[in-house]
Amino acid sequence: MKMKIVSLLFFCLILFGSVEAQIPGYFMKEEQRKVDIPFYASNNLIIVPVSINGAYPINFLIDTGVRANILFSKKLGDAMELNYTRELNLVGADGAASLVAFVSPTNTLDLGEVEGRLQNLLVLEEDFFELEAVIGVPVYGIIGYEFFKYNPIKIDYDKGMISFYKTDAFKWRPPFYKEIPLTIEDNKPYIDAKVKQIGGSTLATKLLVDTGANHGLLLNKETSPDIVLPELFIETELGQSLGGALYGFIGRVSLLNISGYRMENVITSYPEETPFSFVIKESGRQGSLGSEVLGRMKVIFDYPRERMLIHRGEKYFAPFEYDMSGMVVKKVPNDENRLFVGQVRVNSPAEDVGIQAFDEILSINKIPVFIWELSDVIKLFRSEEGKEIELEIRRYEGLDLDKFEDMTFRITLRKQI
Repeated sequence: MKMKIVSLLFFCLILFGSVEAQIPGYFMKEEQRKVDIPFYASNNLIIVPVSINGAYPINFLIDTGVRANILFSKKLGDAMELNYTRELNLVGADGAASLVAFVSPTNTLDLGEVEGRLQNLLVLEEDFFELEAVIGVPVYGIIGYEFFKYNPIKIDYDKGMISFYKTDAFKWRPPFYKEIPLTIEDNKPYIDAKVKQIGGSTLATKLLVDTGANHGLLLNKETSPDIVLPELFIETELGQSLGGALYGFIGRVSLLNISGYRMENVITSYPEETPFSFVIKESGRQGSLGSEVLGRMKVIFDYPRERMLIHRGEKYFAPFEYDMSGMVVKKVPNDENRLFVGQVRVNSPAEDVGIQAFDEILSINKIPVFIWELSDVIKLFRSEEGKEIELEIRRYEGLDLDKFEDMTFRITLRKQI
């Protein structure tokens, strides 16, 4: 009888192990309460090296705002000898761009102490995101919902550390953290928050929590007639998405209140309505929280218990500032550290002195541009109203890279919102 019980237990252990191995998800390689995964933060976006099926590690973005794992390049997927089971035709966020993607099933994504098992990858035929141009470092893909679905995940932006916990950890609320109800809909997380508008009403909002967005607060005007642009705003490029650049307006709200955590004068994006907006309307949300807000906190995502735990970070009380130069600066997406002007805003310091779109920046305050990180340039242009900055610029004649003129400009930073 004893031998029979032992045999039965042995059989159950084998069966359980095989069942667990068949479950798609992210798991610790060894049984521990938690493991830590360091990340690189560019404008508070979370970037980690990931090895696909044993290949050399490449940078991925950890993004609560997407459902699928995405690889941006089929050429890269082909080099890794990924298998594809079907082809998809997608429509970009602008409602016009036609995108082709391929589904690659049952991959292993290795993050060091944690691995994603049996993971599907959506592989884009062409890289429509071009994140390197706006982030400043190469990023080849996105890890979404699967990373969060079984385990509490703590993101410490101050330390640049992700803590991946056992499923049964955090049964209670950790000291000093505030617990916020989190709803998971269509594999995306949402919270409720109050937004006091400048010159408008106070909104009770449902917001997508989006670690992969580099804005602070975003409000979609088409979702509610109560969402109004503040009197002071600027029109500009807001970011990058499937299908290309997103455009709209930047302003401020008077107050963002997340369950008692209050942030004043928050920089807020108001994107233009697109044919893709019906998806946002159907979700019932009014906007989203991005990395500029989340990066000021310590955040624990606990999908299994449908809650988010937050605590003030070191940058919580820092003022929200926006670019004061009038330029959208981007990186040339290749191995060279070259920066260029993607856009110049009307009536801005950059336009006032004659800087133009597609000018290449050679040096900033006499420091060669190859020494600068794009994130540091962005911080400099947000730093202090009245600061004078010297830029050495190269302006090409059309598409002929052999014909150019080098010029020096001095701009004085000025707040526009």
